[in-house]
Amino acid sequence: MKILVVLPRFPYPLEKGDKLRAYHQIVELSKRHEVYLFAVSHTKVSDEQRTALQPYCKEIRVVHLNRLVCWINIVRNWFSSKSLQMGYWNTAHSKRACRNFAREVKPDVVYNQMVRTMPLVARLPYPKVMDFQDALSMNTERRMEQSRGLWYYLLHFEFKMLRSSEYKAFSIFDALTIISDVDSEAIPHKKNGEIHIIPNGVDFDYFSSQNVKKSGSLNEGGYSICFCGNMSYAPNVDAACYLVKEVMPLVWEYCPYATVLIAGADPKPAVRALASKAMKPEKVTVSGRMPDIREAYASSQLFVAPMRIGSGLQNKLLEAMAMQKPCVTTSLANAALGATSGDQLFVGDSKEDLAHWICLLLGTEDVRTRIAEEGNRFVRERYSWSAAVQPLEELFHAVVAK
Repeated sequence: MKILVVLPRFPYPLEKGDKLRAYHQIVELSKRHEVYLFAVSHTKVSDEQRTALQPYCKEIRVVHLNRLVCWINIVRNWFSSKSLQMGYWNTAHSKRACRNFAREVKPDVVYNQMVRTMPLVARLPYPKVMDFQDALSMNTERRMEQSRGLWYYLLHFEFKMLRSSEYKAFSIFDALTIISDVDSEAIPHKKNGEIHIIPNGVDFDYFSSQNVKKSGSLNEGGYSICFCGNMSYAPNVDAACYLVKEVMPLVWEYCPYATVLIAGADPKPAVRALASKAMKPEKVTVSGRMPDIREAYASSQLFVAPMRIGSGLQNKLLEAMAMQKPCVTTSLANAALGATSGDQLFVGDSKEDLAHWICLLLGTEDVRTRIAEEGNRFVRERYSWSAAVQPLEELFHAVVAK
């Protein structure tokens, strides 16, 4: 089967959740099918990035976006009452290039990721499956509720436009997928059709503490707590600031020795400001981009993801649990994961509860060991990429056979 995959970003390096999901799906699908990759990108795609995908793709086509054109499209969409981010990703050039590539490939099925790419493929005369990934409208609504002033107004507009686009998707695509039941329930579809749940997975061979080589870039003594992710992504920025400013002062009352590592690419100024270089010893370290994110997990006693906004399945939790790190998180982040608080991790929705679980884990080795082992067993039983991609492959066959 020929599968044309259409993405809003080149799926490498794996510093964002949508890239990670697309990359591993492509790897699994390429074992039995011909995969053709079309991606738009507002940054230069290096030879190294292309090389990472070439073993899995029959052909790769990348369209570079002109930022000025993208911003003009955003303004146009504002006055046309359309999603702003859909305007950013969908230029006349990218639509034409996608259409021409599809004509060359003549795919059996087109698989595109997120509503951002919906205009690129909407009129292609082939069976089409779209991956919502997560409920972007719900994500935007949560960010809106945390915002004020002009930013609140812009996010409210984008929320309404995304919700409308999600609704329209049912009349355009032959099938729709999403990462979790929680995200599915957030999309208006009760009378319009089914959304198929395709979860994420984790690479257990890669995310293993036994495979980590220390680079010496981190504190040799290690850290008490780690939180990682793309640190330009608003939900991660909010979580990092909440952890250091609200939760950790309560932890330090009982565990003054506790140290925090904030790791991940492109930290915003608000995240960089969390680093406590004036304090001796340093209690908070912001590493920025790391060559191997596994080193951040391996250097820490436990992983904390105090997510208050966002949507979808948190890959960072899957990775930490795969590396046998005991985890503390919120109900929002655990909703898609489906773990049981007190068994595979700890869940808290107030700074007091989060601090309590952190102190318990830091101070009790046998609890740390039990939660780490149970968490690892949980993700191994439920979250492998081969198992996650199998129902997607079956869905493709069903759509093509119609």
